[in-house]
Amino acid sequence: MGNVKSSSLGYPRIGEKREWKKNLEQLWAGEQTEEAFLAKQKQLRLSYLQTQVEAGLDYVPVGDFSDYDHVLDTAVSFGLVPDRFAYNGGKVSVSTYFEIARGAKNAVAAEMTKWFNTNYHYIVPELNAREPQLVHNRWLELFEEAKSELGVTGKPVILGPITFVKLAKQYGKKTLAEHVQKLLPLYGKVFDQLTDAGATLIQVDEPVLTGDVTEADWLLFEEVYRYFEENHASANLLLQTYFEAVTDFSRFLNLPTAGAGIDCVAANQKGIEQLQKIAIPENKIIALGILDGRNIWRSDLVQLFKTVNNVQSTLNEENGQTLILQPSCSLLHVPVSLKHETKIFPELKDALAFANEKLVELDQLKEVINGNVNEAVLKESIQAVEGLNQSSSRNNEGVQALLHERKQEDSKRSVNAQARFDLQKEKLKLPLLPTTTIGSFPQTKEVRKQRLLWRKGELSNEAYSQYINAEIERWIQIQEKIGLDVLVHGEFERTDMVEFFGEKLAGFQFSTNGWVQSYGSRCVKPPIIYGDVAFQEEMTVKETVFAQSKTEKPVKGMLTGPVTIYNWSFPRTDLAEEDVVNQIALALEKEVLALEKAGIGVIQVDEPALREGLPLKKDDWKAYLDQSVKAFQLSVKSVQAETQIHTHMCYSDFQDIIESIDALDADVISIEMSRSHGELISSFEHYTYDKGIGLGVYDIHSPRVPSEEEMIQNIQRALKVLDQKRFWVNPDCGLKTRQEPETVAALEAMVRATTKVRHTI
Repeated sequence: MGNVKSSSLGYPRIGEKREWKKNLEQLWAGEQTEEAFLAKQKQLRLSYLQTQVEAGLDYVPVGDFSDYDHVLDTAVSFGLVPDRFAYNGGKVSVSTYFEIARGAKNAVAAEMTKWFNTNYHYIVPELNAREPQLVHNRWLELFEEAKSELGVTGKPVILGPITFVKLAKQYGKKTLAEHVQKLLPLYGKVFDQLTDAGATLIQVDEPVLTGDVTEADWLLFEEVYRYFEENHASANLLLQTYFEAVTDFSRFLNLPTAGAGIDCVAANQKGIEQLQKIAIPENKIIALGILDGRNIWRSDLVQLFKTVNNVQSTLNEENGQTLILQPSCSLLHVPVSLKHETKIFPELKDALAFANEKLVELDQLKEVINGNVNEAVLKESIQAVEGLNQSSSRNNEGVQALLHERKQEDSKRSVNAQARFDLQKEKLKLPLLPTTTIGSFPQTKEVRKQRLLWRKGELSNEAYSQYINAEIERWIQIQEKIGLDVLVHGEFERTDMVEFFGEKLAGFQFSTNGWVQSYGSRCVKPPIIYGDVAFQEEMTVKETVFAQSKTEKPVKGMLTGPVTIYNWSFPRTDLAEEDVVNQIALALEKEVLALEKAGIGVIQVDEPALREGLPLKKDDWKAYLDQSVKAFQLSVKSVQAETQIHTHMCYSDFQDIIESIDALDADVISIEMSRSHGELISSFEHYTYDKGIGLGVYDIHSPRVPSEEEMIQNIQRALKVLDQKRFWVNPDCGLKTRQEPETVAALEAMVRATTKVRHTI
């Protein structure tokens, strides 16, 4: 076989020390000019390209960099700006770009939702009456920048037209195909300009091909890419997929494109198996996603070498078939570098690979495949993986025995929901339409400063505890003054809703700088689940009990659920997903019982990530949902009937999984609805939900304070399909990222709106 090349689908935006995040937030805070912001963005962008060049990539992605979100980038490049932002054509300004993402004083932000089954959020395009136009060829601009500044002929990355439209809101009377057809000449113009500028390969991302693709979808794909072949033949398009296997692999490979990119990691080698069974078209580039782009484990290069050799045996160089090695998806989903990780113990650190290390692995694998075999490198990769697998942390006999025992039992609570409702009503004595929040309150610079001083050892445990208690007491008083019915302690001691618990459970490790982008400038630092998970000590009892001692109103205990902890971590891959999730559930159960024993009668076990973990193909949903429901039930099954269990979920199409939500058997569930503009209420029009429910009445991801009237309309709309005796009023998510004045003003408006609605029913 000829020379195998290497490529990447995309690179993390945030920087090794979150420089990108800081740059955005300085602009938003008015601490720097737009010109200074853009200059820093360019500096970061070029440094990322240089890193990838130095790592040995043959095809360096350009255009994957974004100032906020790549889907939003695509929309504004084609002038698709919602009418409420008073856009008058031409290149979209920086201020308008961020208003679409974050909202403006008189315009709500565009909807935000999960990017397939990841924890990344994208801004949902709105396809209204506005005709798309190519108002800014950002891909050409970034391609030429890389070429002129660094001498790099990059591989432009663009979101494909069918995936773009499928991810959008399709307003108006146009069909999916009609919206796509409007975009084709614009995409064609982009391709032509890139080709004229010297681009030899253009990556076109169409990840919707890994979901459930209908016959109509296939016909549309064939029509669209035949159009590009016939009208823009000089453009070499690499049709890229990721996150799962393509169902009809032969049909995919025979689409008229120069290359086909497949994810061989998430697809569990299905792509490789399919490659070996079908005839590959002549002159086809096969881009093999062979390194895990969504997890942080080091690769077994010996095993990958064998896998790639098997693929090579199916290709015929004389027929023009060539091979590119690459990660399974964009490296957006993993941290940047292990360089700054000094606190991870050596046995684990040796088994890890962040984005930069994955690029090194990719280059090593390419060299081995191309005949430059380095036995030491191969041996080292095997030893790193095996060393961790054989460690005591992955062989905890007590945890494994308990897991086996509890998996055999019924995971449901012993008292039914109606009986529990009656008992809890008598105990809690809450008013009609009880008000509450989701859990967290604003984490000010001072809160973060005090926590950092404590973590550095510059603030004593006693002093830090006194500071946290003072914040808790202050916010208990604020909540009572506002008039909320069920209070929370505010979570000031927590950096992140998953990280906090992972730090206290056995089997977890934390990085110092292992940040990844969640949405906008919001970054999270996922824990690493490396061993068997076990309860070690009470995690939330002290702060919750202190808060409860300061009020006569009920205070919710706040936990993150097992499915969310799993989905928002980097999980171990040597153990079945179900077993890891259930280990977490059994550890959390002990914390739930500790809260109950301490007198906390309302406990919220959040599962915001339950739906995002759904497999992309519906045939695989049932197994995942059954597994998730059982894990949640295991975490709360042993509490008394009088203890009210809440849960919370974010950004989901709930009509698809409403039966599983019901099966969780939570006494109260709160659900985001504000950014979906109440659309999910339709989920309950044809399904009788007989438990407590709160549909978020305002959007916390936008800094604007909603009016009472907006929230009254949201409450009244929900009450048309939901039982008023079981309806709760709350924001749509936690308030950690908001400022205090806007938080108080919004909650005051929410309580006033609720009071007015109570008087009408």
